[in-house]
Amino acid sequence: QLQASGGGLVQAGGSLRLTCAASGRTFAYNGMGWFRQAPGKEREFVASINRGQGSTYYTDSVKGRFTISLDNAQNTVYLQMNSLKPEDTGVYYCAAVRRGDAPETEKGYDYWGQGTQVTVSS
Repeated sequence: QLQASGGGLVQAGGSLRLTCAASGRTFAYNGMGWFRQAPGKEREFVASINRGQGSTYYTDSVKGRFTISLDNAQNTVYLQMNSLKPEDTGVYYCAAVRRGDAPETEKGYDYWGQGTQVTVSS
């Protein structure tokens, strides 16, 4: 199971840190990712990270502003979001993949969290 938290209301230029904690004794994953869904739009890839070498990937619109990190010991992934813009508004979901690298497409993920709302005011 994945539990996302840390969303909220922030002014443009502000920061938020999202947390996604994985629980369950049998939970195993190789990579984790963050997606977001803005009102009236499809869910889109934001960032991903893989265990082992810790390779990270970002969608172009968040590069240089967002940072994804992974605490393997705590089975927790973080998304540090800086210089937030109104277009970053949406529900943010975390997801995990059991085998292989975390992809940029939804279909490749095995587990999903419930989502946390991020609202950036202008």
